[in-house]
Amino acid sequence: MNTLKAIADRRSVKHYNPEHRMSEDETEKLLSLAMLAPTAFNIQNWRFVVVRDQALREQIRAVAWDQAQVTDASLLVILCADLKSWEKKPECYWANADQPVQDFILPALDAYYRGREQVQRDEGMRSCGIAAQTLMLAAKAMGYESCPMDGFDYDAVGELINLPADHAIAMFVAIGKPIKEAWPRGGQLPMADVVIENRWE
Repeated sequence: MNTLKAIADRRSVKHYNPEHRMSEDETEKLLSLAMLAPTAFNIQNWRFVVVRDQALREQIRAVAWDQAQVTDASLLVILCADLKSWEKKPECYWANADQPVQDFILPALDAYYRGREQVQRDEGMRSCGIAAQTLMLAAKAMGYESCPMDGFDYDAVGELINLPADHAIAMFVAIGKPIKEAWPRGGQLPMADVVIENRWE
C-alpha cells in the first residue's frame, strides 16, 4: 500500500475477529518494521510486550475498561520504555560507527541523560509513540487494522506483565482483522487552528 494512502486510511478500529490468527512471519515482519522507528542517540528504548496468553489478555481487559479489542484483536502489543537503556551497554548502539563518532556520541549520550529522570521518561514516551505509529502504518499496509490505546490502569497492567522498575508503559496497540468499520471521524480541526507560522502572536 502507498504510504500516503496508509496514513489517510488508518483508523482506530474497536471490533476484531477473535478467531483470526496472525502468522509468526507476519508478526515478526510487523515488529521488525516497528524496530526501524527512530530514537534519540539510537538508544532503541522501546520494548514490545506481545501478549499471546489468552488468560492474561482477559486479566488485562478487566483493567482496561472491558474493551473488547484487548482480547479479540489478533495481536496485542504493550509498548514500554526502558528508561535506563541509555546507560545499558551504550556502546552497542554505535558499534558500527567509526571510532571518532563513538568518541563523540557516547560521552554526549551520558551527559544528556544522566541525572535527568524527566528527560529519560519524556524520551521514552516519544520513542514509543513513534514506534506505535510505525507499527500501525505497517499493519495497515499489510491489510490489518489497529487501535492505539491508553484507556487502562497502568499500575495494574504493570503488575500483570511484571514490568521492571526502570521501565514505563506508554500505550497498547491492538492489531487484527476488523468485523466492524471504524466510527466516522468525529470532526477534524481546521488546519488554521493547529498550524502556527513561526510563533504565536
